[in-house]
Amino acid sequence: MATSWGSILQDEKQLEELARQAIDRALAEGVLLRSAQNPDSSDVVTYAPFTLFPSLVPSALLEQAYAVQMDFNMLVDAVSQNATFLEQTLSSTIKKDDFTARLFDIYKQVLKEGVAQTVFLGLNRSDYMFQCSADGSKALKQIEINTISASFGGLTSRTPAVHRHVLNVLKKTKEAAKILSNNPSKGLALGIAKAWELYGSANAVVLLIAQEKERNIFDQRAIENELLDRQVKEEMQVNIHVIRRRFEDVAERGSLDQNRRLFMDGQEVAVVYFRDGYMPSQYNPQNWEARLLLERSCAAKCPDIATQLAGTKKVQQELSRVGLLEKLLPGQPEAVARLRATFAGLYSLDMGEEGDQAIAEALAAPNHFVLKPQREGGGNNLYGEEMVQALEQLKDSEERASYILMEKIEPEPFGNCLLRPGSPARVVQCISELGIFGVYVRQGTTLVMNKHVGHLLRTKAIEHADGGVAAGVAVLDNPYPV
Repeated sequence: MATSWGSILQDEKQLEELARQAIDRALAEGVLLRSAQNPDSSDVVTYAPFTLFPSLVPSALLEQAYAVQMDFNMLVDAVSQNATFLEQTLSSTIKKDDFTARLFDIYKQVLKEGVAQTVFLGLNRSDYMFQCSADGSKALKQIEINTISASFGGLTSRTPAVHRHVLNVLKKTKEAAKILSNNPSKGLALGIAKAWELYGSANAVVLLIAQEKERNIFDQRAIENELLDRQVKEEMQVNIHVIRRRFEDVAERGSLDQNRRLFMDGQEVAVVYFRDGYMPSQYNPQNWEARLLLERSCAAKCPDIATQLAGTKKVQQELSRVGLLEKLLPGQPEAVARLRATFAGLYSLDMGEEGDQAIAEALAAPNHFVLKPQREGGGNNLYGEEMVQALEQLKDSEERASYILMEKIEPEPFGNCLLRPGSPARVVQCISELGIFGVYVRQGTTLVMNKHVGHLLRTKAIEHADGGVAAGVAVLDNPYPV
């Protein structure tokens, strides 16, 4: 895809001047991270890395990604309510993956005691790449769905103004007008506010579970600020207050009353929003106790433990099996067709003939596959020679069931300039990943909200096989629809 700024990418001097202007505008707009040296303080901040130009995205694929998001919301919600499906799907994984097993133990404990919460909140992000066929046509293929701590809804709300500015500086005003407005933080806050309202206690707070050293705090603050600024019921003039606490604080000062209402430092909690708790390194015995306490409460959790399990790679792989979507979404053939159209090839590595065959195929053609563990947070997948070594080690071990194999998506590379603190502006060959944010709220068995609320485009140099913005590999971007 030729870009309308291809010639500018050749002009080193012009690029440097544009980069300076773009960085100043990003700082002015609040596209910010705390510094790596002081991740627990906002005394020193820097800009979050981003592309100098917006990247071209076929508008038909952008529209397709938006059109299927509400189906994905329904699917995740359906999976989270299906205990039999979750137990069968994860039975082999939990034998060998300690982290998933710990989550599953809490899930079973909560089910046994009886689920106290009646309001369920999903804030997810479905991520895609654009598969490029031999004939040059592009297809939307899902990489994964993030059901816990789906980030960058706040910062990506601030980047359209930066790219419009760059194009306006170049006197490309028509092109600048084509950059879509985008404010996921507003939509994510809308979902939290709805769950808070349905909980039904005007004095209750939203508890955001945060990491102590959080470079990405401004992304989270964007949602907090939206909540504080919106008055849920105009006549009541009620603001929604967010308190930030760590798992350790919950373990030390959190409690449940006899009705399993959750209290934190004496304040009743209506909604728990996790921006921590998606990786094994984020838990110690005290944190696991805190997670169990939160799950046992009647507060709306985002996500509750069943929804976190619904976002595992093993569930994603199982959903691609013939006939499964029809069982989970009965009587919705259009939704099933939209969902299935986005699926890449996904293969089980469970012990047995099917898993053996998948391993043999991956070893025979390693460049066509990716090996994925049950992890969030980026930088966990294995490719090429690393994947081959891992599969050779795993192939006779039951531990292989804690991974899945996925068809490797091959997007068409393009040139762009990636801006990072401390690095010179240089043009590199890149690929992009598109994420669509989805929000749903369910009360009992009734879905009271289901919507898509914005997008996130992340772009990285092709030399990096894996990793997102938080992992320091990808940078923030905007789609330029073509």
